[in-house]
Amino acid sequence: MASIEQTRDPLSSSWFQAAAQNHDRQRVGPHSGDKIKLLMMLTNFKIGGTERQVTNLALRIDPSRFELHLACMHNSGELRQEIETLQVPRPVFRIGRLYALRTFWQALRLIRYIRVNAIEIVHSYGYYPNVFAVPAARLAGASIVIASIRDRGDVLTPFHRRLQKLVCRLADCVLVNAEAIRETLIEQGYRPDNIVVIRNGVALPRPHEKQERAALRRELGFSPSAPIVMVFSRLNPMKGIEYFLDAAAIVASRIAEARFLIVGDGANRPELERYAAHLGLGDRIAFTGFRTDGPDLLLEASVSVLPSLSEGLSNSLLESMASGIPVIAARVGGNPEIIEDGVSGLLIPPRDAVSLAGAIITILEHRGIASQFGEAGRRRVTELFSMERSVGEVEGLYQHLVETRVRI
Repeated sequence: MASIEQTRDPLSSSWFQAAAQNHDRQRVGPHSGDKIKLLMMLTNFKIGGTERQVTNLALRIDPSRFELHLACMHNSGELRQEIETLQVPRPVFRIGRLYALRTFWQALRLIRYIRVNAIEIVHSYGYYPNVFAVPAARLAGASIVIASIRDRGDVLTPFHRRLQKLVCRLADCVLVNAEAIRETLIEQGYRPDNIVVIRNGVALPRPHEKQERAALRRELGFSPSAPIVMVFSRLNPMKGIEYFLDAAAIVASRIAEARFLIVGDGANRPELERYAAHLGLGDRIAFTGFRTDGPDLLLEASVSVLPSLSEGLSNSLLESMASGIPVIAARVGGNPEIIEDGVSGLLIPPRDAVSLAGAIITILEHRGIASQFGEAGRRRVTELFSMERSVGEVEGLYQHLVETRVRI
């Protein structure tokens, strides 16, 4: 999506001022006791951490308590197939630049949609949905408005961070998925008492047939016995994939049978493929692009690596640990909240290919350590990061906010 035009300061626009005034005078009438009408909005349904969590929540939220409306800006992406089974309204508010005439008309559509459907809670996920939907929800008279921020904003410009912070002042709550993000927002000037942390949840994997797994090995061109070092990640500069490739070259010189798999896609993929070839990794490495069969691929992994330079709370780490796969991650963002270093995995400094290679070699050469990490990781996810817990906490937040407003 195109970035915001920075030639005009939208913070002084009548749109923002009107939304702020509406927020100050907003009050909620008595709740009828029927289902809570909830509209969740995200950008699209492409494979990503936010999209995965919103999809999980949409599929599992209690239909006896909530009437869900699932809105987006672009009705596209690999995860869309999963939500096709949902019998819920799915409005699309297609915009280009946030401050353009087309976006203004889409905002009017959203305001009308909220009013006509008597939506009580509007919950937006990510920068563009937050900036677009939060002021519109306030102008529409929604009882509760929630903004979600699920990264540390490293890819945003200072202008964009400032705009999002001001928009989030209109929200009743800013929901984040890691304590590290909460601390970052407080440093940026967000109100601490307006931030709620609910960590991601994942489902334990289903059993897989041996024949099914053998077919995956053949597809990848890897031998049945080769240890596979796997990365699940978008391919962009903040994911540190070049450091993983440097580490892979070191590991390959020590463990000749090791193979490396990068699952994900992005603008940096051609550059990274060229760099892998330059390092001489050849057929020892495969780039798969985006895949929807992550649990199947994970069962082929000897170790799962996350070399990010910045992170919120990683689904790929949680899913790897849920599958009993030992994990290694850079010590950034919410990764230390997931991994107990030396107990349920290993944390290494970011941008340190030598340390990463050493950690990979340790796990590949010491099966006992690998097994201990895998078992401890699975227990940790089961106890602290279950899907049921995450969905239950979000439902509880919704209920609490509605009940609190009714008492005003």
